[in-house]
Amino acid sequence: MAQVAAIVGGGVIGGGWAARFLLNGWDVRVFDPDPEAERKIGEVLANARRSLPGLSDVPLPSEGRLSLHSDLSEAVRGASWIQESVPERLDIKHKVFASIQAACDAGAVIGSSTSGFKPSELQEGAADPGQIMVAHPFNPVYLLPLIELVTTPANEAARIAQAKAVIQGVGMYPLHIRKEIDAHVADRFLEAVWREALWLVKDGIATTEEIDNAIRYGFGIRWAQMGLFETYRVAGGEAGMKHFMAQFGPALKWPWTRLMDVPDFTDELVDLIAGQSDEQSGARSIRELERIRDNNLVSMMRALKAQDWGAGALLNAHDSGLRQEAGLSGTVDTIGDLSQPLLTLDRAVPLDWSDYNGHMTESRYLDAFAQSTDRFMEIIGCDADYIASGGSYFTAETHIRHLDEALAGDRIAVRTQLILGQGKKLHLFHRMYRGDTLIATGEHFLLHVDLKTRRPTPPSDKIEAAMARIAKAQSALGYPEGAGAAIRAPQ
Repeated sequence: MAQVAAIVGGGVIGGGWAARFLLNGWDVRVFDPDPEAERKIGEVLANARRSLPGLSDVPLPSEGRLSLHSDLSEAVRGASWIQESVPERLDIKHKVFASIQAACDAGAVIGSSTSGFKPSELQEGAADPGQIMVAHPFNPVYLLPLIELVTTPANEAARIAQAKAVIQGVGMYPLHIRKEIDAHVADRFLEAVWREALWLVKDGIATTEEIDNAIRYGFGIRWAQMGLFETYRVAGGEAGMKHFMAQFGPALKWPWTRLMDVPDFTDELVDLIAGQSDEQSGARSIRELERIRDNNLVSMMRALKAQDWGAGALLNAHDSGLRQEAGLSGTVDTIGDLSQPLLTLDRAVPLDWSDYNGHMTESRYLDAFAQSTDRFMEIIGCDADYIASGGSYFTAETHIRHLDEALAGDRIAVRTQLILGQGKKLHLFHRMYRGDTLIATGEHFLLHVDLKTRRPTPPSDKIEAAMARIAKAQSALGYPEGAGAAIRAPQ
């Protein structure tokens, strides 16, 4: 049975939390008195469905059930995770926590999305202070993995471990902050940059667009994959962090910044910044900007996945657990029924697989079929260890037929039939489906090679035996329609 999360407050952050849980298989109940809540959450969820699944190379769990509730008690009763995302007023939060604790299960975790209040402030006057902790996300919650988990001595170790397990279970990273401080950790950095940016605009040094360019074309993308200290360690060269500190440490005494001096928020300053921002971005709607943001974030994080670095390493670890649940692991000895084409790929089409026509680009069909071939090789025993020992398969010929299209966010699956697996020859036929619709086929002829000589050679006896088992089991399937075909001139 699906786990249940209750979201109290369905704005931008609450809607993002709802999408994150929902798309990771949780049933989600949302309480929000806003009459527009259903529409707003629906729009956030539409963006999440389009982008989040593409971060994974295996399918996410089946989507949970979403329900909206006008009664807070009804929404939180039976939920194991309750996320408060109401306005940043302590009196409102205390009132909401009292109502939640009057109805929720004693074992539930109550997380607050607050960006500024300390957990001890949230816990004041609570019936069970240890149930409440800060779980501060970053927008969009359904894509960005960081959660600042801020606790006090009132939060028992078992409850903290429970919270960490839930956060990790939906593909996020709990940064446990054990000593509370106003605005936690990440927002204190953001505030420092924000203060300095306000002065740069007010003093006419740079426009809003120029400041954004300084970040996104420079240190921002660098920070995205290494953070602050590791970036500076690299900047120190071979001499390392000590050299960097010695070289740039004295600069801290120079009057470069005005971080301790905040400009007055006058109408003139607000109008100046708002006007420049409108000129910079006003031609696009918020939804357009969100989709551009999501495209960029997915592309960056998927690039980091290829390097198994930063947020990409976190995504790979999450995929590892999903892969087993999806039946995309194991060998010929463990995967069960061999008589039908074998599931070798099951995933969503990521944003960066789309072309100028809006559908999956031509090269990605080959990419998907190549991944399917790799998975089939694992099934028969040609895995990483075998390849490291000096044997592998090289593709000699490929033929792809495009029968229908797939769009970003569509879930595709590939099932693979063994046409021939004997001696050095391996002949595979892949069928790609979107639901029940066949959208492409890929026929691949491979030869087993010795990686030292780079010449064809028979595989190991174990691989020969595995191919023979599959060939025998699939012998009744017959020759696939479309196999052996060539491009024909139109009649």
